[in-house]
Amino acid sequence: MAFFKNLKTKLFGQKTTKYDQGLKKSRTLFASKIKALAARYHTLNEAYFEELAETLILADVGYKMAQTITDEIRHEAKVQKLTSPDAINDIIIDKMFVIYTDGQMVSTRLNFTDNGITLFLIVGVNGNGKTTTVAKLAAKCQAMGKHPLVIAADTFRAGAVEQLKIWAHKIDVPCFLPSKPQQDPASVVFQGISAAINQNCDVIIVDTAGRLENKVNLMQELQKLTKIVNQKLNHPANEILLVIDGTTGQNGINQAQEFMKIMPLTGLVLTKMDGSAKGGIILAIKEYLDLPVKLIGFGETITDLAEFDLDQYIYSLTSGLFIEHENQ
Repeated sequence: MAFFKNLKTKLFGQKTTKYDQGLKKSRTLFASKIKALAARYHTLNEAYFEELAETLILADVGYKMAQTITDEIRHEAKVQKLTSPDAINDIIIDKMFVIYTDGQMVSTRLNFTDNGITLFLIVGVNGNGKTTTVAKLAAKCQAMGKHPLVIAADTFRAGAVEQLKIWAHKIDVPCFLPSKPQQDPASVVFQGISAAINQNCDVIIVDTAGRLENKVNLMQELQKLTKIVNQKLNHPANEILLVIDGTTGQNGINQAQEFMKIMPLTGLVLTKMDGSAKGGIILAIKEYLDLPVKLIGFGETITDLAEFDLDQYIYSLTSGLFIEHENQ
């Protein structure tokens, strides 16, 4: 239980974080179900562990991950000779962390070019918050002292170009626009990179088309974009980030699996987590995709996009289990 003890010492008593606020719905549901389960069972038995696995699955942790966590808890309880359900809360948190990391360092940092221009491709289906994420990421880079430019290469969705233009104006970031309706995205990116170079920008963030209906077209488009990026910058995109709506649960996993078939994703952006009661989706992502969650969004404001922090995530998701938090 070293992880939980260290984490509680590290984070308990700190000022309320975006994770605390953003995961409130998930934390409340998770804690209430675990506590209700403990109230029904006065001793640890097989029926309790079966319901614990079901509770984790309902939190969108994922079937295999839920079974693995439950098996590990069952084993640890036996080793420590624990009999009360209330005695295993610490173990639940420890196992979530250990199984997620699988003994490896989990990097959530965005990959920036040290000397030269960084380019991020942002992908995802329409409605997941992709275009808004482009703007929020640009604002985040701006706050880091960088000079971003956004490229409106989603030329197929009505309103996408105008939406990004409005966001860019709000945060005072240059936005490269298509010269004509439904312009070929590759040509928009080609011209946009040239504009970034001329304006001495060091980060380029590209909003791409959000469609999966025609995978052949999407693959061809990605190949063209990749070729353009290599040609203009002499290196591939630093990140290809898939935006997933955190409220969609397992459907988001399915979307990611489809995108992974046609492009080399480097990480995920989870949006709208403040509106979800199933925060366990991050554990399911680890199970099914083995891709790092790099950014997480908790609201509508331009500053709500944060680097994913596993410690903060697990602590904020599970802190409702502990007495000292109930009176805050």
